[in-house]
Amino acid sequence: MTDTPTATRPGFVEPDASLVTMTHVVYALHAASILIGISSAALIVTAFVFGLPSIIAVILNYMYRNEARGTFLESHFRWQIRSFWFALLWIVIAFAIALTFIGIPVAWVLVVGTGLWLVYRVARGWLLLKDRRPAPLAATSA
Repeated sequence: MTDTPTATRPGFVEPDASLVTMTHVVYALHAASILIGISSAALIVTAFVFGLPSIIAVILNYMYRNEARGTFLESHFRWQIRSFWFALLWIVIAFAIALTFIGIPVAWVLVVGTGLWLVYRVARGWLLLKDRRPAPLAATSA
């Protein structure tokens, strides 16, 4: 990727400074949920999905998503929203697997793996935001 400032890259409009700040706030809220999961009896992924900081963060994502359209922040909002919903999906799958005694170890690995994935997603996204670079988008994204 290039070191060209985002505002001069084709296809991106320079976002409002308050929207950049809001995006940092959302990453901070997600990071707070991860820290709660690490420092308490909760797991990272359960604190992330069911913790108040991440729930507030995803609500803020949906509230400000339209303002981010056309800016590099649009990719960050998508990254954050997808992180939340995929984490919830993996929790539901892990719970279904854990309903059988034999599935409990598999579910445990799935939950821990999802927690590590969340740490990666929040850290990578926040670092890209700090550098004013877009978050990666899935190849199948619209």
